[in-house]
Amino acid sequence: MMSHSPCLLSRIMLPLCAGLLACSPREQAAATPPAEAASEPVRPGAPDTRGVSADSFAWLEADSAARTATLELVVSRKAGTPSALINGYRAGEARIVIPLGWTVKWNWRSADSTTPHSLVVMVQREKLPLEGGRPSFSNAMTRMVTEGLPPGQDDQSTFEAEEAGWYWMMCGVPGHGLNGEWLELRVDPESKTASAQVKKR
Repeated sequence: MMSHSPCLLSRIMLPLCAGLLACSPREQAAATPPAEAASEPVRPGAPDTRGVSADSFAWLEADSAARTATLELVVSRKAGTPSALINGYRAGEARIVIPLGWTVKWNWRSADSTTPHSLVVMVQREKLPLEGGRPSFSNAMTRMVTEGLPPGQDDQSTFEAEEAGWYWMMCGVPGHGLNGEWLELRVDPESKTASAQVKKR
């Protein structure tokens, strides 16, 4: 039987072990970019939400000391979708979570050059309403809820999330919410800060 010196074995085994470690599944998974990074380019005027984790959206700013959440909301139209998009999402694909008792401020803008739009917060029921109605919280709506604001218009609003529950943040123009122009809003008594989450598409 042939014997090898410890020095020779280390020269053979160390490169082999290093190669095996470099190819381990854990290392490969960490090096793989998230699926979101390969998504389509961001449309002009729309917030960039590609590859962003569920708690770090650029369009949501949370101030825990002031108990305030500020939302930058942009409505846009993408060819081939049955409804306009709010910050790139539709039909509840994105959920905004606000702690109970926090103040919500939104800056809303329509980047859809074809159709009027609006926004109103309404409590979730069994079915989406045909059009927007009375908001669930005082002032939780844009102007001209059912008529919609003309293309290029913007609107600001501030309201207090004073009751826990599940809500729609939907366009109030007849038929727009039914077609999918809405996000989900959760007012949560257990949450410590505002956040956003994306459901699987």
